[in-house]
Amino acid sequence: MKTSLHTVRLELAEPLRISRSTMSARDAVRLNLEHEGLTGHGEAVSSVYYRLDAAALARHFTAIGADLDRHPDPETALEVLRTGELAGDGTAPAVTAAVEAALLDLVGKRAGKPVHRLLGTEDTPVAATARTIGITSPSRAAAQARALAASGFQVLKVKAGATDPEEDVERVRVVRDAAPRARLLLDPNGAWTAVQARSLLPRFAALGVEAVEQPLAPGDPEGLAALAERSPLPVIADEDAVDLEDVRRLAGRVHGVNVKLAKCGGVYAALRIAEAIDGSGTRLMLGCLVASTLGIAPAVHLADRARWADLDGHLLLAHDPWTGIGGADGLVRASGSPGLGVVPRDGAARDGAPQDGAP
Repeated sequence: MKTSLHTVRLELAEPLRISRSTMSARDAVRLNLEHEGLTGHGEAVSSVYYRLDAAALARHFTAIGADLDRHPDPETALEVLRTGELAGDGTAPAVTAAVEAALLDLVGKRAGKPVHRLLGTEDTPVAATARTIGITSPSRAAAQARALAASGFQVLKVKAGATDPEEDVERVRVVRDAAPRARLLLDPNGAWTAVQARSLLPRFAALGVEAVEQPLAPGDPEGLAALAERSPLPVIADEDAVDLEDVRRLAGRVHGVNVKLAKCGGVYAALRIAEAIDGSGTRLMLGCLVASTLGIAPAVHLADRARWADLDGHLLLAHDPWTGIGGADGLVRASGSPGLGVVPRDGAARDGAPQDGAP
């Protein structure tokens, strides 16, 4: 297999403020895998939280690319990756997920099957995705909520964690008034103390919030489980649920876990997590980082397995270089086309087209 990389800057349509940072852009590194005239694509994005910039991502891709060259075809490489033997211990999970996505894309194209069928799902997954409203003024939050509801969004996720918690309460109140039929999720990104959470959660429950993600700072899963036991709202672990071992410790003790392919290591890792929580009372949420359609697509092929889908990263961009999963009407849909089913908007990186220099 021939490998190559290409990096693009993804600008957001407007800055997104959460409790720990404000983001206006991030880099996306695309891996291209070419074999016998077909090309599979995968994407990893930079993240300050996970300490990954474009250069670090490229180094990880280069290291794993040497392993890919030892396998005769993408099917063999995918099986080796699935069993955990391809990526080394030091490989960033986001890179493992992107390599897996490129292999799935390529294997699907070679078999003439969409990725969800490779994973055992015959029906094309469709899910109502949450759409994020950042920490912003009440008037801006209300306007966003009204416009999103009019566009068809059934689920809105409101970011919390402002310096004054009363601002968060007011933001949720105006969003509820502006979109009275929407399901509301709340995400403080770990900004609250246990005392604050116990005080605030009943107020958000009274406003009709359906569930809250990671209300407490990560690093104390026992504290998160104790809060979940007494919370008037379902508590979903995110930053405290990075990999399978984290999830096993929390299964049955929190109401949900937010699985992002970039933090757990890809589709097969997510499936192992889904199996681990099955029957425990803990439900699956599929989340994402801000990324292009290419980066979001692998999770969409799993969307039918999740209680909550939060797969709107591509919808936050000023320009998405890929298309193929929808979302503008509030529904993301896996394509029935072979592989991931995504295509570039500008004609670049098509199957058989000249690729960038090998890493």
